[in-house]
Amino acid sequence: MSNSPLFVGADYQAWLKQIKNRISSARLGMALAANRELIRFYWDLGGMIAAKQVQSQWGDKVIPQLSHDLQREFPEVRGLSATNLKYCQRFFQFYSSGNDEGDSPADITSTPFGQQPVDQIPWGHNILIFTKCVSVAEAGFYIAQTIEQGWSRDVLALQLKSKLYDRAGKAVTNFSNTLPAPQSDLAQQTLKDPYTFDFMTMTAPYNERDVERQLTQHITQFLLELGKGFAFIGRQYHLEIADNDYYIDLLFYHVTLKCYVVVELKNRKFIPEYAGKLNFYLSAVDSLLKRDDDQPTIGLLLCRDKNNIEVEFALRDLNKPMGVSEYSLVETLPDNLKGALPTVEEIEQDLQQLQEDAGDEQN
Repeated sequence: MSNSPLFVGADYQAWLKQIKNRISSARLGMALAANRELIRFYWDLGGMIAAKQVQSQWGDKVIPQLSHDLQREFPEVRGLSATNLKYCQRFFQFYSSGNDEGDSPADITSTPFGQQPVDQIPWGHNILIFTKCVSVAEAGFYIAQTIEQGWSRDVLALQLKSKLYDRAGKAVTNFSNTLPAPQSDLAQQTLKDPYTFDFMTMTAPYNERDVERQLTQHITQFLLELGKGFAFIGRQYHLEIADNDYYIDLLFYHVTLKCYVVVELKNRKFIPEYAGKLNFYLSAVDSLLKRDDDQPTIGLLLCRDKNNIEVEFALRDLNKPMGVSEYSLVETLPDNLKGALPTVEEIEQDLQQLQEDAGDEQN
């Protein structure tokens, strides 16, 4: 880009002076690294850029020059690059105008900063959220979860990639019939559908025990996918009932719900019999492990596939709280089969040969 100014008129110079004054007034807060002041500053800056672009015919071409002039005036101030100025503009536009059908402008337009969730998370987190989300409602979900669960930027990026917003609270459950409010609502939001175990790679054939073993070997990632509050108790947890031995696939305690959580894994499609077996385990844990101050034990059945209507019928008359969700993981072929299948390059060569043969026949 040429260093010669593209905008030299009085209108631009007056507008540039306004922005310089705004930066000067924010420098103290920025020097103290006050996140609230920084986010408010980026909001104001984005609003000034967006408003000027509406009033003038400059478009996005003004941003590189604005960045050049501001960095020359304030070389010690970070965040004045052309890239970040564009982020500021997108930040303002995302929350101020609504961006989805039925979406309304966020409360950020009327509620003072300092009372906004958006200024309680770092700028890098904010960038991830407003560039990846399609609605203000979705953004609000990730902001609230970031604050509540203390997500790092990497964890937030992982949750955005896995589309947590679309999965949270979506498990088919009977909580409304088996748990009192607000416990039922909180429990519902705790479960997801589907669960994504993409940190695991399984080679077929494998069974439930293999999946259990992998999940416990990757317990940190597993707990992250389950969500905040889950404390791992044990795998193949032993219970003795009427002189018979029973083993729970995975047992957790949820510190927020204040209850045990029994997780049963099935490497196949849901069938109603699974719910009956899980109901039995919940009764056993309530009798053998639950303390007087614990809430009723909750069950989570994880299957590879399910029909929601079938699940609803299976859970309808059971008296223990449980939910059913699907789960997915990365599957690979056994080594002895990999060489028997054609590669992408071989398929492309065969297709090309077929096309050449077809052309020869036409000629």
